[in-house]
Amino acid sequence: MCGITGWIDWNKDLSHERELVRAMGQTLVCRGPDAEGVHVSSNAVFAHRRLVVVDPEGGAQPMTRSFGDRSLTLVYNGELYNTEDLRKELLDRGHRFLSYSDTEVLLVSYVEWGPDCVSKLNGIFAFAIWDEQKKQLFMARDRLGVKPLFYSRKGSSLVFGSELKALLRHPQVSHKVDADGLAEIFAIGPARTPGHGVFRDVQELRAGHALIADSNHLRAYPYWKLESQPHTDSLDETVAKVRSLLIDTVTRQLVSDVPVCTFLSGGLDSSAVSAIAAQHYKSKNMGPLNTYSIDFEDMESHFEANTFQTSLDAPWARRVAEYLGTTHHPVVFGMDEMVEHLLTPFYYRDLPGMADIDTSLYLFCKEIKRHATVALSGESADEVFGGYPWFHREESLSADTFPWSLRLADRIAILSPELERQIHPNEYVHDRYQEALAEVPRLAGEDAREARIREISYLSITRFLPTLLDRKDRMSMASGLEVRVPFCDHRLVEYVFNVPWEMKACDNQAKGLLRRAMKGLLPDDALARRKSPYPSTPDPRYLEATRTRAEKVLAAKDSPLRPLLNMEEIHRIAEASHVRGEHRPWFGQIMATAQLFHYLLDVDLWMREWNVELE
Repeated sequence: MCGITGWIDWNKDLSHERELVRAMGQTLVCRGPDAEGVHVSSNAVFAHRRLVVVDPEGGAQPMTRSFGDRSLTLVYNGELYNTEDLRKELLDRGHRFLSYSDTEVLLVSYVEWGPDCVSKLNGIFAFAIWDEQKKQLFMARDRLGVKPLFYSRKGSSLVFGSELKALLRHPQVSHKVDADGLAEIFAIGPARTPGHGVFRDVQELRAGHALIADSNHLRAYPYWKLESQPHTDSLDETVAKVRSLLIDTVTRQLVSDVPVCTFLSGGLDSSAVSAIAAQHYKSKNMGPLNTYSIDFEDMESHFEANTFQTSLDAPWARRVAEYLGTTHHPVVFGMDEMVEHLLTPFYYRDLPGMADIDTSLYLFCKEIKRHATVALSGESADEVFGGYPWFHREESLSADTFPWSLRLADRIAILSPELERQIHPNEYVHDRYQEALAEVPRLAGEDAREARIREISYLSITRFLPTLLDRKDRMSMASGLEVRVPFCDHRLVEYVFNVPWEMKACDNQAKGLLRRAMKGLLPDDALARRKSPYPSTPDPRYLEATRTRAEKVLAAKDSPLRPLLNMEEIHRIAEASHVRGEHRPWFGQIMATAQLFHYLLDVDLWMREWNVELE
């Protein structure tokens, strides 16, 4: 993986702007610690930070190639898992290659198929190509949005980058945040509306979208979207298809010139990925697979099972690792380390994030990076196969809002009356929800229950999953670790999206279809284990640390956040939190009171660090 950034100006000579674009690239060093490159031409300057995974010599970027009278320059962040298939097809069409990198395959694919090349790609990517003769920019992002890409178009200028910090380094990009941006932070966050860059005049290129820009026009458009179709396969055929797709996509994603490992929590999703990877390693005599799990000191003494977290992960991770014969590495963190790095993740996220599960994932990836450069993870299986509680609970199925954010009233209660009047949180969330529902592809003749499950599936894949993918990308790239996500393979997502709910939940189990597909590859007890989310620390010292620090920060007269909050309500929550109460998350499954204080610390830091100007 890498970091990309660039500046196009159709009316200005940029040939003397090397240092500015290089400085923009320097903000992305963590994404690409191995090498840097800069391209300068009269109207386009690009910077690239590289994490070497495949072809150390031949994959250097920015990559410029001449094709007849055309000169094309590419900056690319990602991995193509069908590189060799594409290379063979392009060779058959008369093209020649100077390297074996997927970077060159991508560039030659664009030469052969133009913007339509994106439909040929299987992978995770965000890239930009400058056509020097046409003075035209083409950008695209992978179908599920695994890799990030932001841009800002003002007048004759367009600035883009993997992360917001690269854009904000450019003097033309505003640090102003209007009412919609504040609504994203206080009513939607830590999720974000697809396409919304929070800062004024900054957009995100949406997942599955491409963009073409020249001196007169800019057009962003979808090249891929989920479609609803009748599912005609039997249950046995469906199980076999899912198993085949999973084996193919995991195997493709094990290709690397550097060490590869897997995350293994002991849950179904990471266990499935690890099982297929371990089997592949054995079949190729590659030695045992390395697997990694995360845990906290004193977890057993503080853990209390609830409807969201039903059991500890550590025993299950050991059980699965022993069954698969992997070399397993438990990574255990103490609360002192967690508190020390409480706000470190913010500097890699640029926006308020997911609290302690950001911190622990950051520390986890940092430790893995000491031994490996590529890891495979189980992200998105719950969205695709219907594992979350909101697929199964009537209050969520009947709710007229995003099912992971049912307590909007509690969120509004902490806002100052002035901010509430400015951002209209109820209306803002309602409008974003209705926009999302309007996108759902309908299937004629589907009954009401199936139609609602289809809506929840679509919302989960397009509105909730991006939050987790963004977190995984930022926290892993903070250490220069590339994390691949096999369950985001678009072929698998397209297929399972149209599988009827009775098949997805076969055997009266959440993700019953996935459990059947993994039969024989995992032990039966691990297959039957109930879902447990990514671990959030139950240590009361975490609550104490976030509450104490938040109270101190908000007591300061120079806090930019304080005027935006109802301090009376904040004090009430702080007092009530001294007595541990019911676990009632305000976002997702595990962001409760301690995480609320942590989130507010992030917001305060965000406003200070980026000199946010409120409109």
